[in-house]
Amino acid sequence: MIKDREKHTVGLVAIGRIPEMVLKVISGHILGYLNLPTCCLPAQGLPQACLDEKRLQYDAGKIIQHLESCAFADCTKILGLVEADLFVPIFTHVLGEAQQGGDHAVISLSRLQYRNNGTRSSEAEFYERSAKVALHELGHLFNLFHCRDSHCLMHFSGTIETLDAIELNYCPACRNFLDGPRRPALASIGPDG
Repeated sequence: MIKDREKHTVGLVAIGRIPEMVLKVISGHILGYLNLPTCCLPAQGLPQACLDEKRLQYDAGKIIQHLESCAFADCTKILGLVEADLFVPIFTHVLGEAQQGGDHAVISLSRLQYRNNGTRSSEAEFYERSAKVALHELGHLFNLFHCRDSHCLMHFSGTIETLDAIELNYCPACRNFLDGPRRPALASIGPDG
């Protein structure tokens, strides 16, 4: 549940080259769906220590650790955005990763730019996917777990096909959790992501 909304500000951190419009789209969706202000923090370079040279992907957990080591004043939640492909050891890739109930998350824009057939997505598709993944990871930061409702933003999506099938909205149970007292019926059904 988001207690004391007026005390929360979400800091968006571009890690590497991130188009300014993506930051604006995500910021607008965070304000519209979670009623939380955002601020764009100074951009950072992609930490090479987070690159797994065998996989040629960046370790999402290490990027979150990197974000934890940075001082971000006046922000209670930090969302890093990278264009590079991300993984966690148990998956070939992830669209995002968050500390359950914590303060730091990261999303990757890499796979959001393409359709399943390998063609480039439209700008509208790309922006909607970016907003969905950002809102999903922020849900985890506010202690929402994966949702069984296949249309909810908190449903696990490891592929673009699954992400596209999810609606750009939280289901009533997840919305109630965010807006009101904690609901005991929510349960995790999969890995964090």
